[in-house]
Amino acid sequence: MLRFFNKNNRLSDLSDLITDVHSHLIPEIDDGATSVEQSLHLIKGLKDLGYKKLIATPHVISDFYQNTPEKINKGLLILRNALKEANINIEIEVAAEYYLDFDFQKKLDTEELLTFGSNYLLFELPFYNKPQFFEETVFKMQTLGYKPVLAHPERFTFWNNDFKAYNDLKDRGVLLQININSLVGGYSAQARKIAEKLIVNNMVDFVGSDTHNQHHIELLKKSLNNKYLIDLIKKGSLLNKTL
Repeated sequence: MLRFFNKNNRLSDLSDLITDVHSHLIPEIDDGATSVEQSLHLIKGLKDLGYKKLIATPHVISDFYQNTPEKINKGLLILRNALKEANINIEIEVAAEYYLDFDFQKKLDTEELLTFGSNYLLFELPFYNKPQFFEETVFKMQTLGYKPVLAHPERFTFWNNDFKAYNDLKDRGVLLQININSLVGGYSAQARKIAEKLIVNNMVDFVGSDTHNQHHIELLKKSLNNKYLIDLIKKGSLLNKTL
């Protein structure tokens, strides 16, 4: 049941999403939380916003964050123990946010990748150039049984003036995960515009917080007034709540 304040149609929280599918909460592993203490602070903030389950998705980028499933799961264990000690009751799991580069292609051949839900595989692209092997890699993911989920597609500038590209993504079976904070100016004005247009055209499958720091928590609070987010949640089509 959706929860609104009667006077201004404002979301009281994000509890109807149930699950956040994109965050950087594992400490000291990428550009997200820098300590266990900060992780706990961010998780408390997400819990207060109504989330019941969090899926932490550390970056896996060959040149920067060479995270392995073993390293990520070790971080999860540390965080779960810290949550228990701090008496913060919330479900937390891990997947990963894979950067689509040549190293990722090798991983597809040689590793079992970290996924969430029904084999959903979260991946991202370079912000300014679409990889030449993009379509080939998407097909390979699907052939291997993964369900590709493109993180924050609204932020990739090479598609800013080519909205038909998003239709092509959907036709290829790529699921789209927008960042909630894109709707409240967390990135560029263009990212906000594209996120809004994706919502209007019923093309959004997941929403994520992409929480890295406290600033992102504050933006999430601001999003409770956003008419596009309200409309998207009211439609009831988001997959977050199925996880």
